[in-house]
Amino acid sequence: MTSLSSELDGCLLDPSVLSSSSFERIALVLGDQLNASHSWYREVDPQRLFVIMEVRQETDYATHHIQKVVGFFAAMRKFAAALTKAGHEVLYLTLDASVNQQNVCNNLTHLTSLAPKLTHIDLQQPDEYRVDAYLQAWAEHQSLTVTWHDTEHFLCERNVLSEWFPAKHNFLMESFYRRVRKLTGYLMENGKPIGGKWNFDKENRNKLPANHEVSNTLCFAHDVSALVDMIKKSGVKTIGEINPHQFIWPITRAESRQLLEYFAQNLLPEFGRYQDAMHTDHWSLYHARLSFALNTKMISPREVVERAIRQWQQHPDTINIAQVEGFVRQIIGWREFIRAIYWHHMPGYQKLNFFDNKQPLPDFYWTGDTRMQCLASSIKQSLKYAYAHHIQRLMITGNFALLIGAAPDVVDDWYLGIYIDAIEWVELPNTRGMSQFADAGILATKPYVSSGSYINKMSNYCADCHYDVNQRTGDNACPFNSLYWNFIHQHQHQLSNNPRMALILNQWQKRTAEQQQELVQQAKLYLGSINNL
Repeated sequence: MTSLSSELDGCLLDPSVLSSSSFERIALVLGDQLNASHSWYREVDPQRLFVIMEVRQETDYATHHIQKVVGFFAAMRKFAAALTKAGHEVLYLTLDASVNQQNVCNNLTHLTSLAPKLTHIDLQQPDEYRVDAYLQAWAEHQSLTVTWHDTEHFLCERNVLSEWFPAKHNFLMESFYRRVRKLTGYLMENGKPIGGKWNFDKENRNKLPANHEVSNTLCFAHDVSALVDMIKKSGVKTIGEINPHQFIWPITRAESRQLLEYFAQNLLPEFGRYQDAMHTDHWSLYHARLSFALNTKMISPREVVERAIRQWQQHPDTINIAQVEGFVRQIIGWREFIRAIYWHHMPGYQKLNFFDNKQPLPDFYWTGDTRMQCLASSIKQSLKYAYAHHIQRLMITGNFALLIGAAPDVVDDWYLGIYIDAIEWVELPNTRGMSQFADAGILATKPYVSSGSYINKMSNYCADCHYDVNQRTGDNACPFNSLYWNFIHQHQHQLSNNPRMALILNQWQKRTAEQQQELVQQAKLYLGSINNL
């Protein structure tokens, strides 16, 4: 395989040549704006320079998984090479370039000062509030004409919630999802949902049966050793593991489409049915693992959804409506809704802490070294692959973090760093809202907490665990059990007006004072020795 570094040879690597150039426009391409179908690239303009940069500003705002940093840089380099091959003028600043000031705005200021004929700057709207803020501030002080462009990726605009539901503060994803279905026509017929229902979620909650043969996982094998060396030599702090000679994630649009095709043909028939299942032997099960490709925009939500629907239409004998609807809902419902929530409530959303939680995460969140099999498996998988599916994130690592009262800030940082697909617009609402209920119900209608029984129902984790899922108290009692009831006990006043919590609150209040005390004391024992569980 050609090294990623040598592929950049065709890019304009020396900014000093700008002083004698005829460039009139600079167009900035961020690392999550690798959309080859964008209208920017329809025509080659020799007076326009595309700028792509690797900067410490972006590697250091959180401690990222090594595969995340490598994945973004590798995809950015491939994209720059593809643009150059297509005839576009490209300046690519590598992390170790001597002229790199390690800051997006500082680099832009330097580059614009070098080009005597420059009159315009083109920027695509960032998806992160943080990036949008610093680019907006920079743009306001430019004498050049700055033009903002849509990324041409999402189905809905940033302000869609204000436009669709102007009188509301809280929004139901289901209402949003139905409106997007009507807008796009996906899985619709004569104005009604195909199959007679909007949502088949109740049919998609199955545990993986014993001896079930799961389809193979499609992984790539890129040699990214040069990138890994550069990142390490630059002193970038990372977490997690990587095989530098077999990087498994897609780094081009072609590979992203290959992964989509593999999902449609091999995984979609069982996707919905087992999308919530967890198993120690299968790290990706039937999940598409397209989130990194989607969030970098190497592939679009429309083509992803339309390919899945087409596969269902062509193979109704092996793919039922519940399978395809479950997948479509994740893309056009949940993903779009999460982004809409993010932009509707930022920047205040990132400060919300409904339960006033303040505890640190246990040390094992960075190692997986715990006797709790569910957490050990989910965390070690995350460290190995920079990936865990939504139920592992929500009902294992997120559930435990909420039960122990972990501070939302540290939970956000962990999720933002450890997963290859984690960009703040998608991570923050999923973590602070859906997982930690720190937003008091803006996103989720109840806290997503559970005892060990749910984990046992949806996985094989409990079968080979040091702790007994059937025990609430005692030396080997599953920590989730007492921590769950302790959470209910601690927050029963805050949750008393939540109708979805009424049944479980009633169950707690029906217990005798002695039973309640036993569970609370067991939880306190575990909380006091959290790093030794």
